[in-house]
Amino acid sequence: MTRKNILKAQRIVVKIGTSSLILPNGKINLSNIDELAFVLSDINNKGYEVILVTSGAIGAGLNVLGMNERPKDIAQQQALASIGQVELMSLYTQMFRRYSQKVSQLLLTRDVTDFPLSSNNAENALNALLSLGIIPIINENDAIAVDEMDHQTKFGDNDKLGAIVSKLVDADLLIMLSDIDGLYNKNPNIYDNAKIFKEIHDITDELRQMAGGAGSRFGTGGMTSKLAAAEILFENQQEMVLTNGKRIREIKDIIAGQEIGTYFHQKIEKEEDV
Repeated sequence: MTRKNILKAQRIVVKIGTSSLILPNGKINLSNIDELAFVLSDINNKGYEVILVTSGAIGAGLNVLGMNERPKDIAQQQALASIGQVELMSLYTQMFRRYSQKVSQLLLTRDVTDFPLSSNNAENALNALLSLGIIPIINENDAIAVDEMDHQTKFGDNDKLGAIVSKLVDADLLIMLSDIDGLYNKNPNIYDNAKIFKEIHDITDELRQMAGGAGSRFGTGGMTSKLAAAEILFENQQEMVLTNGKRIREIKDIIAGQEIGTYFHQKIEKEEDV
């Protein structure tokens, strides 16, 4: 069955997680980055407006320095994010250039999107970039984003950042690339009888209880953060598809309306004829 509402989408935010960018051995997943650049460049050429929200700065920093474990010290994490962000953007720039696609970088903190004036400036910048056919690449500014008392600068995770960016630019669809095919009723890595939810219309307490903790050792997101992102989108009557980042080419099938992953959207009740 075709997801007909998705066929109307023109402005699309794609969020890719650390698990899709960093291999289990800690090395950069070059083939995934290349494929992501190809697919996003291709759909941009076809007239879609595309924004990429990326994780992976700390993971890339660990790779640059040959470190195996994410340090607990905040300052060390900030240093790794600073190092890794340069590496990450260098790779993105190289890969997108192969397909003649121009990209830009925006590093955001939570206070930027919370404060009306700076939020409006970020929105204007993104709209200008999209009008020029450029794909903005957005990440949290992890090198400086630390919450202190009532001054909160961190989004918490990039799943939430993806939803906030989608809300900021009034995107038609958020495609969230994770390390799992979608939302299941139980962990599919443990239970053979786990069933995927094809559609979710409401974020219930039952769904929250099904969600686990954090994801890979290189990232911070888990299924709980995906549900929190969906809640933000639902507040703005927006939609999201959660799918596997191992099959990036399926992005094109998703925007063609194919039933891939879990589709988060609210049902609009039709008014009865009087």
